[in-house]
Amino acid sequence: MLIKNATLVTDSKTFQADLLIEGEKIIRIEANMSAPGHEILDATGKMILPGGVDPHVHLDLPMAGTVSSDDHYTGTKAAAFGGTTTVIDFVSFDFPTLAQSVDTWKKNAEKAAVDYSAHMNLTKFNEKISAELPELPGMGITTVKTFTAYNNRLRITDGDIFRALRIARDHGMLVLLHAENGDVIETLISEALAAHHLTPEWHAKTRPAWGAVEATLRASSLAAQAQAALYIVHMNVAGEVDMLHYARQHGVRVMGETCPQYLFFTEADLRRPDGAKWVCSPPVRTKADNARLWEGLADGTLQTIGTDHCPFFFDGTQAILYEGQPVAIHGKELGREDFTRIPNGLPGIGDRLPVLWTTGVGSGKLTSNQFVALTSSNPAKIFGLYPRKGALLPGSDADLVIWDPHKKVRHGVAHSAQRTDYNLYEGWELTGYPEKVFLRGRLIVDGEKWLGQRGMGQFMARQPGAEVL
Repeated sequence: MLIKNATLVTDSKTFQADLLIEGEKIIRIEANMSAPGHEILDATGKMILPGGVDPHVHLDLPMAGTVSSDDHYTGTKAAAFGGTTTVIDFVSFDFPTLAQSVDTWKKNAEKAAVDYSAHMNLTKFNEKISAELPELPGMGITTVKTFTAYNNRLRITDGDIFRALRIARDHGMLVLLHAENGDVIETLISEALAAHHLTPEWHAKTRPAWGAVEATLRASSLAAQAQAALYIVHMNVAGEVDMLHYARQHGVRVMGETCPQYLFFTEADLRRPDGAKWVCSPPVRTKADNARLWEGLADGTLQTIGTDHCPFFFDGTQAILYEGQPVAIHGKELGREDFTRIPNGLPGIGDRLPVLWTTGVGSGKLTSNQFVALTSSNPAKIFGLYPRKGALLPGSDADLVIWDPHKKVRHGVAHSAQRTDYNLYEGWELTGYPEKVFLRGRLIVDGEKWLGQRGMGQFMARQPGAEVL
């Protein structure tokens, strides 16, 4: 296919050119191209963006007596409708060895409809695991996620995080970190339950912002002492951005990610009658935190925008129709009487690009090039997928979004295609939306038509030594 007369937008420049696809790859990019025998797509007035790369999703994840409502097929289909063509999920450390856990995850993920990879959750640590960690790159996984919260479940000690950082340093890998203070959280939750404070707002009140600030600086200190790189996930607090800036100014190789929910929503949303819809960990915060995160994106302190997509039905007792079939999965109604029983997580995989284009590029907070960097190119670079993904270059995969910057959409459940019964952005008026989406040269979304297939996604094995931005 030859796509003509488009405006190409990369992380560094915007220019007019034609783009030639052969097979799964971009072959040529130049002005006024001709290619006899190729199908022609006239993209006058439209943009071509590299397919989005979502560095943080949770698909088919068991939690709180239920499972996230999007599996690897439904979630990646929703990603495609939102212009995202590569996602990075997480491998739960559920088996005695890392290899067994990875193999099980890979089998479960085979139904994905876009390309995918994974981070390994490092939720246990001992000498045997320490010896096995360097084998992960041979399995195509070069990143491990650690936690300073979820005591006695997911958290390992600071000493073990330090050891993991040094192993990662020596083998070209990268450590991710969930930054909260688990000790404080456990104490405050116990006190809240004893006082019968059970409404959703107490989810935020028992996870203080200062815990995230402190954990961000503490983790950065561990990385500095280990002389290793670190990537802090889902940053949600103004003080975290300040700590990230401080650490980077002092030469620490630490990077930061935020998510759309932390740019728009606050604890006031948790006090709504349907406040459980906004329960995620870490929680949404304040308008001042929203504003500081936008600043961090604009000035380069933060490197990526993921989604932490982990959706649950608001009322899983009521079925919805998905691909013509009724689906009901227990969700946030499980915590109707107790905030600690609300499954933590939000839908967002299909919302990220359209919502951020309007609120970021459309408002002037971000340039279109920053938008591409934050949502595609930077995640691809940091996680060892670039330039195969996140790029408009000859030889890159033809993962393309034909973007209509003028299309107006009243966004919501119908457009996002996520398999759940609500959307955080229901009724938002958006300007700028994907028109066509290609995965490795194949058209998979054409307006509202789904042309993709279950299982057409490929596992992206990543190589060690990826870029630290």
